Amino acid sequence: MAVFEDSQIDYKSLKKVTGNTADFSSLAETCVAFANAQGGELVIGIEDKEAAPDKNQKISTDVMNKTVARLRDLTDAVGFVNPEIVTHKNGGQYFKFSIFPTTRTIATTSNGKVFVRVTDNSVPIAGEELTNLAAEKNAFQWELVSVGKITLDQADINEVTYFVEQIQESKLVSDFIKQKTTEEILEHYQLINQDGYLTNLGTIWLGKASQRARLSYPITVQYIVYNDLEEKIRKKDWHFHLHNPKKLLLEIEKEAVELNYSTEISSGLFRKQLRNYPTEVIRELLINAIAHKRYTLSGDIFIEVYPDRMVISNPGGLPLGITANNILHERQRRNPHLILTLQDLGLMEGEGSGYDLIYEKLAREIKPLPIIESNFNKTTVTIYSGVVNKEALEILDYVAQHFKLSQKEFTVLGIIASEKKILSTQLSQKLQLNTEDRLSSWIGSLLEKNILMSRGIKKGTEYLLNPALFAQSKLNITPSLKTIDKEQLKHLIMEYLKYNGERSKQEIHQHIQDVEIDDVQKCLYSLVELKKLTTTGARRNRKYLLHKKNK
Repeated sequence: MAVFEDSQIDYKSLKKVTGNTADFSSLAETCVAFANAQGGELVIGIEDKEAAPDKNQKISTDVMNKTVARLRDLTDAVGFVNPEIVTHKNGGQYFKFSIFPTTRTIATTSNGKVFVRVTDNSVPIAGEELTNLAAEKNAFQWELVSVGKITLDQADINEVTYFVEQIQESKLVSDFIKQKTTEEILEHYQLINQDGYLTNLGTIWLGKASQRARLSYPITVQYIVYNDLEEKIRKKDWHFHLHNPKKLLLEIEKEAVELNYSTEISSGLFRKQLRNYPTEVIRELLINAIAHKRYTLSGDIFIEVYPDRMVISNPGGLPLGITANNILHERQRRNPHLILTLQDLGLMEGEGSGYDLIYEKLAREIKPLPIIESNFNKTTVTIYSGVVNKEALEILDYVAQHFKLSQKEFTVLGIIASEKKILSTQLSQKLQLNTEDRLSSWIGSLLEKNILMSRGIKKGTEYLLNPALFAQSKLNITPSLKTIDKEQLKHLIMEYLKYNGERSKQEIHQHIQDVEIDDVQKCLYSLVELKKLTTTGARRNRKYLLHKKNK
């Protein structure tokens, strides 16, 4: 099995640094890309699509040192550390070294080119993207700056007590942290600096309303509801200086009643309420808007609710290296200390897993996946309430009751249930996977448990629900075709029986209502004559099922 490259590791052949095939310029571009993102590791001596070096390959210290020295000459503001020769268990050798991320400068090649690492590619940047990179590499970290010279004694004592108690009660915080003094806990979370003054982050959590209001760009959250004509029918504002982040979130969830609306759907003999927007999705999107806001830009967070969708937007583009097409897998921090407090208080998923949760919850309720748009000034996420596919929802409910699946498996199953069948290339695209080889970790045990089946090979592989499983479940899965000729109707009847098992003529017609019952009967007689169907029961109670050879 080949090794996988990602945003923080790259594998190169030894030919890249030796002999006539050496290409130090492209290696320098990779190093610059790592430095401008989150840093990374370059492994040299493993061929493309291989998992190990050649068993006879040996690396000399001279080759490693000359490689690092040459790359230093070809780059500017790139830090190379920990060069090391590694012996693989097969006896072959390779070498590797790490590249530090730059914090205050932009790394470049010696000829002035700028690259950034996005997934497993080194992408050249210029223009607005270069401006974005410069903004990300600003000379200070907004969270840690202490502007107002506010001492802990001047902060809101109730907020201090509240924060410390919440940390001490959190199941996500180690006992080592919980046992610290109040000042030590606040220092650990960067809420106060070594001089005892509140940082900007500390002012957000611990400050009085008047102190928060003096921050350069305090947050205002605007909540706007529209009718079918997209006319404003309700508006509510929350000024961040009146609340700490947790209380702000709880206040929004309490007041934004339109986000709690639900739709009633039938489920067998019962009816169930299905929320227009899953609770976990709303919270994750709200807290992400607060956590990843660019606090050095002026601008409000907007929550816009339409009859069929919700749109959340906040100032600033996505963090460097994150795009709408890789957000499910990439990990990047804009406000790392704010994110740590939110995670330890249990308000948001672990970094990088938030969108996993969003995808799973939307897929499990057969809702469209989020639509993400981002530019330098604004990031917008749209999710749709949608009219759910009732049958697909019943399938997910049935599987959840009878099988234990992972988050990834439920996400895949939800997508396939809504699509009926899907090519592996299309599924990879929906899951933002750049190679189909990685799809297996998402498919997981769905094939082994016979929940899904596949047909075709390589890029022609299709995934679909396993008919045998759902015939046992007695779920009434309606055929998708409506107006058809006799031959198509025969195929449709067989497809219906394949999924639903033994059924009567009336039950079949009930699910093909656009077709005359006489036409259904003629097709049933023909299929029995062709030995594609068999029957059970007398004339009035006759039922049809697939012949064994057709199952």
